[in-house]
Amino acid sequence: MSTIGNLLWLIFGGFFIFLEYLIAGCILCLTIVGIPFGLQIFKLAAIALWPFDKKIEYMDYAPGCLSTLMNLIWLIVGGIWIALSHLLIGLLLGITIIGIPWARQHFKLVSLALTPFGRRVTG
Repeated sequence: MSTIGNLLWLIFGGFFIFLEYLIAGCILCLTIVGIPFGLQIFKLAAIALWPFDKKIEYMDYAPGCLSTLMNLIWLIVGGIWIALSHLLIGLLLGITIIGIPWARQHFKLVSLALTPFGRRVTG
């Protein structure tokens, strides 16, 4: 079931979300200051390409103050807008019964888009 969901995800917009994240990550990695943020965008790109088999987990160790500071900067600069876009798409998909599985994947992306530092994608 997850393979069919992933294939439908790719056909109906998931590939474009992946490409957007991939391009944004490459642009952010062009500057030294943007590299940590670019790596987090690549994390979002990885889950946006094939979301049905993946889970978001907190890291086993305590990430520390730097992770909290980077999450705060991320949230202020662009994370809130990424999260709001996934939330809106998820709400629109959740209106229909057939769109609920894809809405759940967008809600998963909302969680990662708000605070990507100190989390990892497994699966």
